[in-house]
Amino acid sequence: MTAAARPLQVVGVSGSLHEPSRTTALVRAILDEVAARADAETELIEVAALGPSFAGALRRDDVAPAVEQALQRIESADVLVVASPVYRASFTGLFKHLFDFVGQYELVGKPVLLAATGGGERHALILEHQLRPLFGFFQALTLPVGVYGSDSDFEAYELTSADVRRRVSQAVGRSLPLIERSARLRPSEYVATW
Repeated sequence: MTAAARPLQVVGVSGSLHEPSRTTALVRAILDEVAARADAETELIEVAALGPSFAGALRRDDVAPAVEQALQRIESADVLVVASPVYRASFTGLFKHLFDFVGQYELVGKPVLLAATGGGERHALILEHQLRPLFGFFQALTLPVGVYGSDSDFEAYELTSADVRRRVSQAVGRSLPLIERSARLRPSEYVATW
């Protein structure tokens, strides 16, 4: 079965340390938009649920089986949707720690849609100054339009802002042609021999 003949495997990762969470709500909204526009199977990985199983781990073989399964889902996904709340001008430590266990070349060429939440608009640059460089290290294909939501864009941990919903729609709409092209390429077209 070719990549084009099966649903896209889209994995969302919420770096929030709490549940309920505005960040998780934003990831869900993006996953829902992808599923509404493309033949896709979506899955959500929440750092808040997995954190106790890997917070003290120093090596990948130290993590709990549920964390290893999540890492395998991240590495095998066709598309990632990643988001973190802004914490001290960056992503959360556990979000970064989870990605510390991802294989260095496992995300090469993988489309990644970036998202974040924060207390106000002044934190929106996390997309460009923190998240994009992290996934640049992995040689992932960070998609051109990211999504940022402020606290005021949510009520009772639900996304209520029409502007942010339009941004979600724009981000997914502009990304799907790149995602669909990427899914048709063989992994060997991305990865060099090391």
